[in-house]
Amino acid sequence: MVTWSALLLPALASTAFVFVASSVIHMVLQLHKPDYGQFSNEDEVRAAVGRGAPAPGQYVVPHAADGKAMASPEFCAKMEAGPNLLVYVGPRGVPKMPAFLGRWIAYTFLVSLVVGYIARATLAPGANYLQVFQVVGVSAWLAYSWQGPSDWIWKFKPTSVVLRGFLDGLVYAAVTAGAFGWLWPSA
Repeated sequence: MVTWSALLLPALASTAFVFVASSVIHMVLQLHKPDYGQFSNEDEVRAAVGRGAPAPGQYVVPHAADGKAMASPEFCAKMEAGPNLLVYVGPRGVPKMPAFLGRWIAYTFLVSLVVGYIARATLAPGANYLQVFQVVGVSAWLAYSWQGPSDWIWKFKPTSVVLRGFLDGLVYAAVTAGAFGWLWPSA
């Protein structure tokens, strides 16, 4: 069986490779630039939401406290009239990019450790590159991409955004699988 310590180097390498790939996707190619639209009356929307002083979190408009409230004619009329929103409110202030990037690195490292665990449980030391690539690649793709359909179903996420997320996840999975295939311990 592959030792835990033998998974550390491929996990660290894949974390670095995913970070580079995501930087290219987001900053060089800017594939996600169209993901976020702008309200034509942005200042009015900000002022209206700001008057309520919401704490950072997730909000839905219109809001119903339970299933009974969702079935009420008043709630249904609001839904029909629109707009229907799912809003994420962040803390005030300029985003602290190092904190975001640190969380992203921690997340990719955790994904790498989990897919390494799956590979460790299914593959022996000395497994060939393609076997490692397949197990790690599919596991990593599930981790990086497959929240998208749920968000498409429940959170109004546009299909184009979900599809771009699948593409990102496929790239991240491939570089993760490549790192593990390359650095998989020999027998």
